[in-house]
Amino acid sequence: MKDIILDTLLDGIKLIPFLFIAFLIIELIEHKYSKKTKKIVSNSGKFGPIIGGVLGAFPQCGFSVMATNLYITRIISLGTLISIYLSTSDEMLPILISEGVSFGFAFKIILIKLSIGIAAGFIIDFILRNKNKNIELDSHICEDEHCHCDHGLIKPVIKHTINILIFIMIVTFALNLLFEYVGEDNLSKLFLKNSIFGPFIASIIGLIPNCGASVILTELYLKNAISLGSGIAGLLTGSGVAILVLFKSNKNLKENLSISLIIYTIGVLSGIVIELIGMIL
Repeated sequence: MKDIILDTLLDGIKLIPFLFIAFLIIELIEHKYSKKTKKIVSNSGKFGPIIGGVLGAFPQCGFSVMATNLYITRIISLGTLISIYLSTSDEMLPILISEGVSFGFAFKIILIKLSIGIAAGFIIDFILRNKNKNIELDSHICEDEHCHCDHGLIKPVIKHTINILIFIMIVTFALNLLFEYVGEDNLSKLFLKNSIFGPFIASIIGLIPNCGASVILTELYLKNAISLGSGIAGLLTGSGVAILVLFKSNKNLKENLSISLIIYTIGVLSGIVIELIGMIL
């Protein structure tokens, strides 16, 4: 137990500078371009799934939340919203960077998510091309979601770094315990590693409306507890707190459930395909 605690603390300390720098860059870009980003997405038109997907792939705090509000007011299409949800990497990229994963591998994961998101967005918009609604809703993202974007630059960076670091250490400690007392093979069996059924479980984890979902999934993959297919499946369905905002702000419960089901289905199917490709190769 002493060794597990010590290893967890040392791993956490090593992550601090990488997480801080990653979140600092993210905050700098968001502070400088957040309004421009919103305008670009709002005026994206039929190219919404591409533009939204590309912008969503960058781990901007609150971007998927902003997209949710834009969809509820029908400024953007459902296809664009789905594309953003699927491409959103949440905390995945900072964690991969802090863990020393190669840029090439991280880029591959983002590219897979982006490609699936854009394709799904265009298909959905094509199917629903004749269904346009005009619903107005007053949205106050920063005020309602407490993102603290009005508190300067360094304070949000420090807060985000500490929050994610604490969560990573908790997850790491729990996983280290499981590996020690349950065993890697048994843990992999629990998450159905290298099984076409693994993506079903991972996609459910991804739907948890919290940044912790992407942390758990990324750490599970890095610790070899889940396969690439399951990891992609869960990261596709993980859009941070956006789903929570959707259910909170959009009064159409049936629509919210349908969107959640669409995301889950795409995540599962994508994961299964990747699993099958891996088995064949």
